[in-house]
Amino acid sequence: MTSNPLVKIPPPQYRPLRVFTFDPSLNTSLDTAIINQMTLKVPWEKVSLGPVGEYLEVVDIDPASNAFYPPVDLENNYLLMQAGLSPSEGTPQFHQQMVYAVAMNTIENFELALGRKVLWSAREVNSENKFVRQLRIYPHALRQANAYYSPAKKALLFGYFPASTKESGRNLPGGIVFTCLSHDIITHETTHALMDGLHPYFGEPSNPDVLAMHEAFADIVALFQHFSHPEVLRHQISLTRGDLSRNNLLAQLAQQFGEATGKRGALRNAIGKKPDPTALQKTTEPHDRGSILVAAVFDAFLTVYKTRIADLNRIASGGSGVLPRGAIHPDLVNRLAQEASRVSQRILGMCIRALDYCPPVDITFGEYLRAIITADYDTSQLDDEGYRIAMIESFRQYGIYPSNVRSLSEESLLWFTPEDDGVLENFFNNDRLMMIHEYESKQRNSQNEEGQREAIFNAELEFRDRLQNWIYGVPETTDLLVDRLERQGNSLKGNYESRYPDPKNRSEVVEKSMNIRLWPDEKLRSICADNEGNPLIEVNSVRQAYRIDRRRQAHVDLVVEITQERRGYYDPQIQADVDSGKITGDAVPDSDFTFRGGATLLIDSQCGKIRYIVNKHVGSNRRLAIQRRYLSEPEISSALTYFGNPQRNFFKGRGEQREPFALLHGGSALVED
Repeated sequence: MTSNPLVKIPPPQYRPLRVFTFDPSLNTSLDTAIINQMTLKVPWEKVSLGPVGEYLEVVDIDPASNAFYPPVDLENNYLLMQAGLSPSEGTPQFHQQMVYAVAMNTIENFELALGRKVLWSAREVNSENKFVRQLRIYPHALRQANAYYSPAKKALLFGYFPASTKESGRNLPGGIVFTCLSHDIITHETTHALMDGLHPYFGEPSNPDVLAMHEAFADIVALFQHFSHPEVLRHQISLTRGDLSRNNLLAQLAQQFGEATGKRGALRNAIGKKPDPTALQKTTEPHDRGSILVAAVFDAFLTVYKTRIADLNRIASGGSGVLPRGAIHPDLVNRLAQEASRVSQRILGMCIRALDYCPPVDITFGEYLRAIITADYDTSQLDDEGYRIAMIESFRQYGIYPSNVRSLSEESLLWFTPEDDGVLENFFNNDRLMMIHEYESKQRNSQNEEGQREAIFNAELEFRDRLQNWIYGVPETTDLLVDRLERQGNSLKGNYESRYPDPKNRSEVVEKSMNIRLWPDEKLRSICADNEGNPLIEVNSVRQAYRIDRRRQAHVDLVVEITQERRGYYDPQIQADVDSGKITGDAVPDSDFTFRGGATLLIDSQCGKIRYIVNKHVGSNRRLAIQRRYLSEPEISSALTYFGNPQRNFFKGRGEQREPFALLHGGSALVED
């Protein structure tokens, strides 16, 4: 009797890994210890020692101690059977496991919201963009109260430090605190890296909102990931009797870090202050300013949540809406938790998807609101559950207003649809549409390749180059043209000219719709140009945006970001002289900073229609004045550090001076005797 061949067992969908729900400090209190350990379901992948996977590489070098800690082996059979190592402050291998698990969980949330694989920002080598497969994570990189994402190193660096001996909260005075064991800090730093992959120029401090936006968005992701932990959610809802506007763990970030550095509580809290519409005008420090945006988004969540649970409260209270004293029923706890989880997931998805609808440079809070509203409108034109209204109302209460709108109505806040005047139709005609479809075909084929993220990166890079060449009017090679035309059933003759419109029409399309300069402008000679004086542009990002509407129909947009640079000067007179051409040639001084403009295009990939254009005019002297004032006045910059003014040093500094997040996060000094 012959035995049957073994049935091929598919790999599991997830790898369970144990982590701290918040951080180790909550293990020292009886009421929180029961919820402070959880098992994350991390997307399954084959990992090597480190762990090292497709997205992440954990390297545990401790320079301050001159030590290297042996890497954890998550493929070990014993660890596979028990959801990894047990949470432990004293085991470096658990530290490695936790940073990997939490970072992968954050990556998964982004991919679910965006509907595509995420890519890290490219590494520039000899003026060429190179694919970065893995983000490196160093759990013990620094002996200081800091953790940050390094755009230069493409790495997360976590520090460890002694807790304050004066005010240490639940920590041992002088005891060691590891930032790599804070769930919130890991999520926060991973989000910085993910955002840098989408918008590399959002790390350039061009106005008070830019760095604050980076910090706020990272906090928003960390905050709403709390609501994906069922046990914690039920525990806190039971404790607050469903009133999440009361102080609770779900609204707090980095409890241990805050207490260990003498802050007498969590590092940040989304609850506690009433909306102040004047606060934004008086606040410039990035974390403080970002906390206003976080509070606005969290208040929008609370508004929708309270609306969603009103019927449950009426049922549980016999119609009064006021719950009786005492613990609420476990069934009610479960239903309230379900609603809180559902609303938080929707809010988080709105915030992440909005990143594809932002301008490529110089983001403001008001523009982010418009991006949120437009992105959600594209998903569902009906706002029957009031999410968009809640966002608009909350932003208004916190004094966050967009510019260049007539009102705060949803209709006014939607990004503009280009006028149908026939000019833009030439931008993506049938030839350009074929180029889009070729790009999409490569994207689909890459899904079946082992190195699919690198294949996606290469396809995007090729499309960016071809699109940029087309805008400039640089023809493709004859062989490539013949090949493409033959596949269309056409001959080469008679099609070449239609493929590349004359420079005047091309300039009209780009300059009119995107506020980007292709030809020399006598009033804007400070725009960076080639040797012949023609302004330079960069197609710096091309990606696909997937969305599913209320009818469960899938739509694919192409997101194209085009940017342009202009030399900026602190002296307005020098700026005017360079702009007008009074100073020319070798007499033109080096710029003090870079001023950028550009446009984000959302293009329907099926028909080639440009649905939205979100632009920032490179010729805007108003924006230039705002950036000049922000960079040159120390009193409105973030706190002066060891490196001096971080805004000024970002454009002129070297090494760590060019690390904006190291500077931002390095201000948490210990409070000592």
